[in-house]
Amino acid sequence: MEPPLQGEEAIIYERKEKIMKKWLKKFNDIMAAAAFAEAGEFETARETLREQRKILLALTGEKSDINAFRYALNMCKRIGAELEILYSSEHKEGLLNQFQSELKKEGIEHRLIQRNGCIQEEIQNYTSRKREILFVVVEVSEGLDINTKKADKILTDAWKNLKCPLVVVSHRKAAFAT
Repeated sequence: MEPPLQGEEAIIYERKEKIMKKWLKKFNDIMAAAAFAEAGEFETARETLREQRKILLALTGEKSDINAFRYALNMCKRIGAELEILYSSEHKEGLLNQFQSELKKEGIEHRLIQRNGCIQEEIQNYTSRKREILFVVVEVSEGLDINTKKADKILTDAWKNLKCPLVVVSHRKAAFAT
C-alpha cells in the first residue's frame, strides 16, 4: 500500500481530480443531450448543453436591498440567468417571501442560501466555490458616498480577492461595477 500524498502532491492531485470531475460532467451532459436529440427533444437537448448562468444577490439587511434585488431580477431576465440569494439569519422573512414571489412570477429559477458570518467573507467563500457565478450584486452602505476616490479605494481593497465582478447598488445612485 502506498503512503498517502502529502503537501504539494496532495494539492496537485486534488486539482487534477476536480478537473476530471468537471470533464466527466461535461461528457455526461453531452451524452444526455445526444440522447434527447435522437428522441426528437431538440429544445431539451439545447437546454442540457446550455451553460449554467447564475447571479449572486447578497442581502445585507439595508433599505437598498430592494434596489439590489430589482437590479439582479432585471439582469436575470435579460441574460437568462438563475438567481442565488445569500442572506444572513437576521434578514426579514417577509422581504424574502416577497422576493421569491416575484421571482416565481417572472419564471426565474432561484435558491436561498442562509449564512451566519460576515456577509463579505461569505460572498468571497461562496464565489470561490461556485465558478458559475457571473457576478455579485450587493448594496452599498448608506454611510459611504460611492462617488469619491476614497470610497473607490475602500471598495477595491475590500473586494480584491473576489473571483468575479461585483456590482454595487446604492439607493440614491445608479449601480456601478468594480
